[in-house]
Amino acid sequence: MQSLSPSSSINLKSVIRTSPSPTYRLGPSRLDIQCVYRFDSANAASTNFNSSGGGGGGGSNRADWQSTCAILASKVVSQQQDTEKSGNADNITAVNGHKTLDLVPIENLPKPLTITDLSPAPMHGSTLRVAYQGVPGAYSEAAAGKAYPNCEAIPCDQFEVAFQAVELWIADRAVLPVENSLGGSIHRNYDLLLRHRLHIVGEVQLPVHHCLLALPGVRKEYLTRVISHPQALAQCELTLTKLGLKVAREAVDDTAGAAEFVAANNLRDTAAIASARAANLYGLQILADGIQDDSSNVTRFVMLAREPIIPRTDRPFKTSIVFAHDKGTSVLFKVLSAFAFRNISLTKIESRPHRNRPIRLVDDANVGTAKHFEYMFYVDFEASMADVRAQNALAEVQEFTSFLRVLGSYPMDMTPWCPSRGD
Repeated sequence: MQSLSPSSSINLKSVIRTSPSPTYRLGPSRLDIQCVYRFDSANAASTNFNSSGGGGGGGSNRADWQSTCAILASKVVSQQQDTEKSGNADNITAVNGHKTLDLVPIENLPKPLTITDLSPAPMHGSTLRVAYQGVPGAYSEAAAGKAYPNCEAIPCDQFEVAFQAVELWIADRAVLPVENSLGGSIHRNYDLLLRHRLHIVGEVQLPVHHCLLALPGVRKEYLTRVISHPQALAQCELTLTKLGLKVAREAVDDTAGAAEFVAANNLRDTAAIASARAANLYGLQILADGIQDDSSNVTRFVMLAREPIIPRTDRPFKTSIVFAHDKGTSVLFKVLSAFAFRNISLTKIESRPHRNRPIRLVDDANVGTAKHFEYMFYVDFEASMADVRAQNALAEVQEFTSFLRVLGSYPMDMTPWCPSRGD
């Protein structure tokens, strides 16, 4: 307290420091109350503080001031009780005779963002938005449902759109095919794995069960063409011949899209190769069931996310990498030896052209100029990145390569498999 002469009269605003209006929460009614006490300067002019203490006028004025604060507080409590009885917050209009309260129900205020709003969505068992290539009824949709039960499947017209959907937070995951037991690798997705920065967080293997679909009432002898995905056509080539169908084969983007096209355009001379679920969705009949040439027809899908998962060693894991070297393919043997010496099994090796430098020229004075193709190598091996063997193997591989990237370390799909008999 600053020292004041007995005769001086001051405004309380010069003594009491101004602070932001406090906010009081009134119990169950959840109201934010901002109290503003309007000071009467006329009365303050006659208010004196005695700096000498004791029982002078300063003491009585201080007691009066404390009494005023107590009265103000009691009126706030009384007003709160009246509000609880009436159940209407609008009845509180004034405190101490001043209509200066800002009464804003907390329920009407915007909720602040929390870390859960920005963190990656939870794993299995929760509703996830999963992107896949194709239309409803596609095998990729079935793979998404197997990987993430009860997920919200988001169809995409192209593989790259599915990658972008995850990168732009439109989807939480993407489930895309990378290889088939009959048709081999889906090269497009291997190229996209390198182009985008998503991480492989899991894999799922789906048995493929092809059906020959047509409009209701159409017989096989009326058909002049069959449409489907190129791999589906290749996987059913022998069976179509055994059925005695002399039809043209036409490729489209996906199997379910072929079924949708037949139904939407009422094509009575055209059949589609797709799943039994596609027949149910688009109102088609199944002319022939299980027409794949090999019953052991399985497609492997990878699950992609924006963030990698933490590798573990308490269950079988698989790790996918991609690497390249400036001196061509001569380094491949050394890379493979790094895994062989540590008893790490490779499950796949795939080579793709190096898009930035597809051809390497080598000048030799004896034989002239030679041209060599440059490749990127994709390798899957059975080990977790938490395994010391895998860490040491990659450390050795890094010494031989000019580029090395881990695409993901993820649990292997260990679910029992048997040839599909249909949905």
